[in-house]
Amino acid sequence: MKKLFATTALASLLATGALATELTVGVAHVTGYMDPGRDHSNVGSQVYYNAFDTLIDRDHTTTDAKWVPALATEWHLVEPTVMELKLREGVKFHNGDSMTADDVVFSLNRMLQATFVPYQVRARDRLGNFERAEKVDDYTIRVYAKREEPLWETLLSLQQIMIIPQKYTMALAGDPNKAEDDDYEAFKLKPVGTGPYKVSEFVPENYFVWERFDDFWGEKAPLDKVTVKQMPETASRVTALKTGEADIINNIAPDQLPMIEADANLKTEGYATPLFHVMIMNENNPVLKDPRIRQAMSLAVDRKTLNEALWQGKAIVPNSHTMKEFGELYMPELNTFEYNPEKAKQLLKDAGYDGSEIVFDTSATYYTNGFLAAQAIVEMWGEVGINGRVNTTDEWTGNKPELMVRNWSNPMYFADPFGCFGVMWAPNGPSESEGRYNTNEDFAKSWEKFRFSTDVADRKAAYADLMERIKQDPPFLLLYRPFESWGMKKSINWAPKVGHIPYVLDFRAGSISFN
Repeated sequence: MKKLFATTALASLLATGALATELTVGVAHVTGYMDPGRDHSNVGSQVYYNAFDTLIDRDHTTTDAKWVPALATEWHLVEPTVMELKLREGVKFHNGDSMTADDVVFSLNRMLQATFVPYQVRARDRLGNFERAEKVDDYTIRVYAKREEPLWETLLSLQQIMIIPQKYTMALAGDPNKAEDDDYEAFKLKPVGTGPYKVSEFVPENYFVWERFDDFWGEKAPLDKVTVKQMPETASRVTALKTGEADIINNIAPDQLPMIEADANLKTEGYATPLFHVMIMNENNPVLKDPRIRQAMSLAVDRKTLNEALWQGKAIVPNSHTMKEFGELYMPELNTFEYNPEKAKQLLKDAGYDGSEIVFDTSATYYTNGFLAAQAIVEMWGEVGINGRVNTTDEWTGNKPELMVRNWSNPMYFADPFGCFGVMWAPNGPSESEGRYNTNEDFAKSWEKFRFSTDVADRKAAYADLMERIKQDPPFLLLYRPFESWGMKKSINWAPKVGHIPYVLDFRAGSISFN
């Protein structure tokens, strides 16, 4: 009855033209924790932009680098390795504390000088060039890099260094006068930020609630309350939308769109998401040690057929690890990935493949069409003589020595190859640290040239070399950029913004309205 009343009230507000103040969003998965520092998951990405702020924001309607003041009102380089930022005054955290330079330095250094292992992982894969943050005065800080940094604003706008309250966090567990690992473990269940919405309820892997934060420093949030509920099955989400239990739903595969669009009260929004669905291969598994076997596994996959069968041709199938969003570094001329079953058969013969079973791990529901893609890939392997089997599990197996193959995703965390390929596959990144991928000195040299050069031609040449190395000794195959869709009531004006990392539920002022 309570749900019916809330839905009826919302419908009444929409019908009378009044501003709708509450929404229910049905999502495939709800995160198990909320901490922007440790998180880089697709599920977690939905959460943070509404509840937390970075020092520097960007215009999310474009992938161009158009920087916007956020918790910092201005910034400049004092010298090539030192940036000074002036902080916004009058900012409140959701617990009522006022934000000062102490909170900002604490938030940055928890990542830049991380002692907490989950922070160390995230710092290593994207923030490794930063040394520390220091307070100049109550509203001025400086950030120090180890070497000249070509991506200052980009990296200071990342989710991983969103600002959290120092005193509140340190008091969550143990000694309130020092930061301890237990503080961060407690914070993930009791998140506090400075964003336009506060998290008022959170049941991990079930639901959470945003409520408008009236002391937000910027333009007030347009909604009083947003409830985000986990609905793992696609059919359940579609039913919830059609019955009014949900106002917006996510992760809708193309074959489900006609069912929604046939309803006069509903509509869909979708695009080829700036994220790759990936087949990863454990090059340290004894069966897959020979790169020719992994090459064959890749060459056997007809990705264009997968696109037609699973995405109705709406996904983007790349020749290499590249996106138009990379701008000057978009390199479609590279030919890193191809379909060639005859060559696959020959490589298997040359490698002496003995028919050993190769297991493909996949979750049943985590990735849209992920389970179906795994089944199809194993069938394609069979056509070239690979003995494959699908193993369905919700456990993350990417860090297990016995891993052979599984699906994964590689989002564009920012519009640069470093923000996509690099975050996952650079030396000492998560793929190498989890033990399924190896780099060497030559790879590292090409990576360094790509990462720190200020010359576009040099960066492109180095990236081409990296892609050739990936082709010859493949740790992954990019399948496609999936065409992800959201279903919603026709009276809601909302769509994902191209300048966000994938899946962000942006309900800030100016991002959602109602007919």
